[in-house]
Amino acid sequence: MHAYIARRLAATLPVMGVVAVFVFLLVRLTTGDPAAIIAGDAATSQQVAEIRAKLGLERPIPQQFVIWLGNILTGDLGESFFFKKPVAELIVDRLEPTAALAVCTVLLAVAIAVPLGVTAAYRQGTWIDRFVMGLSVLGFSVPAFVIGYALIYVFAIQLGWLPVQGYQRLGEGFGGFIERLMLPSLTLSVIFVALIARITRTSVLEVLGADYVRTARAKGLGDLSVLLRHALRNAAVPIVTVIGLGIALLIGGVVVTESVFSIPGLGRLTVDAVLARDYPTVQAVVLLFSFAYVLINLLVDLSYTVLDPRIRY
Repeated sequence: MHAYIARRLAATLPVMGVVAVFVFLLVRLTTGDPAAIIAGDAATSQQVAEIRAKLGLERPIPQQFVIWLGNILTGDLGESFFFKKPVAELIVDRLEPTAALAVCTVLLAVAIAVPLGVTAAYRQGTWIDRFVMGLSVLGFSVPAFVIGYALIYVFAIQLGWLPVQGYQRLGEGFGGFIERLMLPSLTLSVIFVALIARITRTSVLEVLGADYVRTARAKGLGDLSVLLRHALRNAAVPIVTVIGLGIALLIGGVVVTESVFSIPGLGRLTVDAVLARDYPTVQAVVLLFSFAYVLINLLVDLSYTVLDPRIRY
């Protein structure tokens, strides 16, 4: 078990190295000069050159990468060109809204999708099954920002049940915290629910035809016991896998959703930093997202050893 964990941890190091190189080159190959943006439209070429020298942008790209990587390895994420603050401080300030939105979305999506998928598999061919499959197709087809604006129109403007935009921190009151998270979490969870429900249905259908399920029914076990103790438990590996893969959709959706609902999280910070060509902030945030994705996939891989002990060997 310890050897398996060590191998998986070792495999994440080259992945993060490739991500670091890719992120560094990507932001520098895009059009636009951060020094010109900072200087403003009325700045002279000499003023722009002075700002570039101050930011270290006149150095060769390989030298910039070595300096940046060395700072990252020592925990120094640099200072934001645009916000004039340490990047680490910016990330800490914006981390709670994004983490709260992500956790709330995952919990909401799993709580809705798994029962829907199990029910669709158990009622295969009925209107319930067709409804769940139709919902899955709809969830994949409609962009997140369209869902967000539709929810705002219905629940905030027409019904007046929920606030339109903004975020309230947990320390300022739990009621307002949940109210502000409901609409963005529902927006993000639609795609997540579609993905998990579809895979759950397929996995449970495969298990329901297994010999041990027929044996359990022959022993007189009830439908609920068969579904939960035998079918769902043995179908858990692909379901957990798709939850992990869905984090990629979640990370991409956070950027759009935070912009729609004016949530001051890491997604909104990424958009502002990209528009301002704020290299240190973009690099640090994307690297953080990549590390979170790799870590979640590592945890998913480790969960396989609990769900299916044969994987350990």
